[in-house]
Amino acid sequence: MVLKSTRNENASAQFKEAIFIGLAPDGGLYYPAEKIDFSDVYGKFDSTTPFNTIATELTAAFLKDETDREGAERIVNRAFNFEPVLAEVGEGIQVLELFHGPTCAFKDFGASFLASSMEEFLNEGKERAIILTATSGDTGSAVARAFYGKKNIDVVILYPSGRVSPLQEKQLTTLGGNIHALEVKGSFDDCQRMVKEAFGNASLKEEFSLSSANSINIGRLFPQSFYYVWARMQQGGENPVFCVPSGNFGNITAGLYAANWGLPVDHFVAATNANKVVPEFLENGVYSPRASVTTHSNAMDVGAPSNFERMEMLYNKDVANFRKQIHGDWVSDKETEETMSRIHKEYGYLMCPHTAVGYLAAERYRAKVGNKPVITLSTAHPGKFVEVVDDVLGIKPELPPELSSLLNKEKKAELVENKVEEIEAFLRRNF
Repeated sequence: MVLKSTRNENASAQFKEAIFIGLAPDGGLYYPAEKIDFSDVYGKFDSTTPFNTIATELTAAFLKDETDREGAERIVNRAFNFEPVLAEVGEGIQVLELFHGPTCAFKDFGASFLASSMEEFLNEGKERAIILTATSGDTGSAVARAFYGKKNIDVVILYPSGRVSPLQEKQLTTLGGNIHALEVKGSFDDCQRMVKEAFGNASLKEEFSLSSANSINIGRLFPQSFYYVWARMQQGGENPVFCVPSGNFGNITAGLYAANWGLPVDHFVAATNANKVVPEFLENGVYSPRASVTTHSNAMDVGAPSNFERMEMLYNKDVANFRKQIHGDWVSDKETEETMSRIHKEYGYLMCPHTAVGYLAAERYRAKVGNKPVITLSTAHPGKFVEVVDDVLGIKPELPPELSSLLNKEKKAELVENKVEEIEAFLRRNF
């Protein structure tokens, strides 16, 4: 599988190389440059096919030149002792629950696969890696948990001070060991910029064997396609629309890849909060990244989504091509609250604010196009956002054991300025 940079087609790598590099040397993102047709692989699956079987078959196909089937099975079986759940919530809308992993968020799928892949390939001779990643909330906790205790791998997580939920912060800062947290005085965009600048320093990157576990890493993005395939097989019948709550746009990009590799899908809805740069682009053809604003759905507070570059390559930078497959919508905080309240009242279903953004966008899209079946992705357990849920519904959602066990643990994080020099200084002090 040939992967190329979004910024220079001459910068190429194979998967096992790309996952350790993270960001391409020119600052671009690796994407599959070959024409891929997985129709025959998809044709092996039906509603009875287990999730891990789907994941194994797709991994074996994607990495056929880099590992054998036994290697694919090892990667998948180490990564996934959890799977998605598809729930009926309202007429014509299914909710794809992706929060049944160890940190109760969809990013467990990508992070666990990436950690397992790195572990597999480190056994082939690579000595050490330091994972450097920025988070707006869920990425960091998923990465921390997935890599915790892995041999020869350390993780440095940057998160915006005061802009993640208290429980998310606990997930980032209480593991210790090979997991290190930097609390940045700034926004998620500052954290992401610092990481990109660190990767842009070739000597620093080489000296510390830096890699990334954000959705800029193809090793985290690729496995997110698995649950789209699984859900499509579960759904059966008419080709569904997938509605995806979107922040850094890695989640929807994985679904777009699955569809462009042959998965029968009708359309996609990119649902954002007030950070609506992509819906605006789809409407007026102008892409205007800007500073993010704070919302209830904080894991989606991204004003300059990294994966837009991959989407541009997929659609040849032509907005007309985007529109053939993607519809954009955005949801305000007030509408998010109203949706959470209404769905709980009508169906007794608790959802996190990110899921509410997706659900309302799904309803509006169905009303617009004639009530097509929609699968909307539920990205996090409502217990991860207990403050928002309590404020809106007057209910404190019961925390899963994975979350409740963190409440009394001590936070360990280093407060830093939003300058890339802080990363270099930390690395030199600790490694």
